[in-house]
Amino acid sequence: MMWYYGYGPYYDGCGYGYGHGYTFALIVVLFILLIIVLAVIK
Repeated sequence: MMWYYGYGPYYDGCGYGYGHGYTFALIVVLFILLIIVLAVIK
């Protein structure tokens, strides 16, 4: 789903473009995983 981000009609800056919602969800998931990893390391 990552390839949707920043390309043509897929990126409108508001989250209404087709596929943009999937990109946002992916970023959120990765961010949560990053927090978990950092918590485990500490």
